[in-house]
Amino acid sequence: MKITLISDTHTKHKQCQLDLPGGDILIHAGDISSMGYKHEIREFCAWYNKLTTYDHKVFIAGNHDWGFQDNVEKTKEILDFYKDVHYLQDDLMCIGRNEDAFDYDKMIKIWGSPWQPEFHNWAFNLPRQGEQLKHKWSLIPENTDILVTHGPAWGILDTTEWNRGLHLGCELLTERISQVKPKIHVCGHIHSGHGYYFDGTTHFFNASILGERYTYQHRPITFDWDKETNEIKFT
Repeated sequence: MKITLISDTHTKHKQCQLDLPGGDILIHAGDISSMGYKHEIREFCAWYNKLTTYDHKVFIAGNHDWGFQDNVEKTKEILDFYKDVHYLQDDLMCIGRNEDAFDYDKMIKIWGSPWQPEFHNWAFNLPRQGEQLKHKWSLIPENTDILVTHGPAWGILDTTEWNRGLHLGCELLTERISQVKPKIHVCGHIHSGHGYYFDGTTHFFNASILGERYTYQHRPITFDWDKETNEIKFT
């Protein structure tokens, strides 16, 4: 299965289009917009919907995407219009090939969530060590294959280019990942945290395509993935 990951496009999604090779699944880990205005959400969804070279297109919101938090009904109208776009907010999506579409165990289970520890009073913020955030992570199913969150786990791909010693990820998310053990974790949020790390169980990706100065700096991450062996091969 060929998967491409992107995040933190901030209305500049078209700049990466030539670097999207096509495949089975395209995942966007949030911050599609500048401030989550209705026209920004509509423009992104229209673009995402037209990417016919991917069989499945999944995305979550991020801390800039206010419309998904504060203008839910209008945003839902937009999402309902674009039928080939799948938005996840504390929700599960299951993908199966033709031969295993009705075998739940063989299906690829993707969980998406936009929450993160409090960050400058942006959208989808919750207290860093609070019960609310802990509850959000407790919703992640034990059998999740691919976990998509906007923010990174604490200690993994979560530092800025200005202070590599300061970790900005979520401690409670790290704890939950150690329990669930997803095969893949995709995040963004910390632009200069872009990259890949494997701890022997979970493949961690920070898929931010923009740098800290909001220019297109990192190409989308594409790889072939074997669900059964959890082996990946970058393409």
